Amino acid sequence: MKRPLVGILATAFFGAAAVTGIAVVPSTASAADAPKAEAAKEAKDTRAADARKAKAAPDFAGTVALSNCSGSLVKMPESKASDPGLVLTNGHCREAGMPEPGQVIVDEDVKRNFTLLDAKGDDAGSLTSTKIAYGTMTDTDVTLYELDATYEEIKKDTGLDPLEVQAEHPKEGTAMTVVSGYWKETYSCSIDAFVPELREDGWTMKDSIRYTKECETKGGTSGSPVIDDSTGKIVGINNTRNEDGEECTLNNPCEVDKDGKVTVHEGIAYGQQTHTLTSCVAAGNKVDLSLPDCKLPKP
Repeated sequence: MKRPLVGILATAFFGAAAVTGIAVVPSTASAADAPKAEAAKEAKDTRAADARKAKAAPDFAGTVALSNCSGSLVKMPESKASDPGLVLTNGHCREAGMPEPGQVIVDEDVKRNFTLLDAKGDDAGSLTSTKIAYGTMTDTDVTLYELDATYEEIKKDTGLDPLEVQAEHPKEGTAMTVVSGYWKETYSCSIDAFVPELREDGWTMKDSIRYTKECETKGGTSGSPVIDDSTGKIVGINNTRNEDGEECTLNNPCEVDKDGKVTVHEGIAYGQQTHTLTSCVAAGNKVDLSLPDCKLPKP
């Protein structure tokens, strides 16, 4: 994560076996059958790849560009059309500066403008916040802005719907795409693993998403939604990447396992899960940290 601009996510590719079929030639097959079996395998692999490609095409509709980061117009599973809209980005994308370790921001009056994008990445309109409903860089890296317009008003003005935040914990091997409204670029890969602790400078993030190297994200992609290719739902937000191979320094996060072992993966990027937000938003899209299932850090 970079103070003036962005942090980064990258992604994980869970292996060819996760996305392609494997045809097996029986041991009793003759040599003449082998070319047919190989051709069948190649055809099956091609169909599987084409199917994945067809699913792996999240566009820019509902994403937003910030002055320094990326983000998205989001709704929770129980959000209503009459609820005020929400914009999701990273905690370190906050205009007033990065929250200190342990700092939690709730209901902070903030007027901030966002550029809403359509499917092609063209400007579809402007959104304006009234406050930061929730923000922190403790255990996660998130800022949730409340807007001055409802979803139905935004839909009427722009024709666009929000992206939905998935309520369930994502799974390893999930094909996903990081969609950057700042750069109007996408990065496709898969979820490689979940990291018990990700440490960067003075901040600690928990159960972070590690991506495969295919997602070579960069400054400005911070806050981008991480979208499950098969469902179109948000499972995380892009936030950091180990740039120089250093250990636990700014822009060089390190992984810490359950036994305290520290590991560095140079060039690999990470994101923060978003399902934790869904259990902390009550009726009317209001953040309520007192809800029984809410596990987000509290002030």
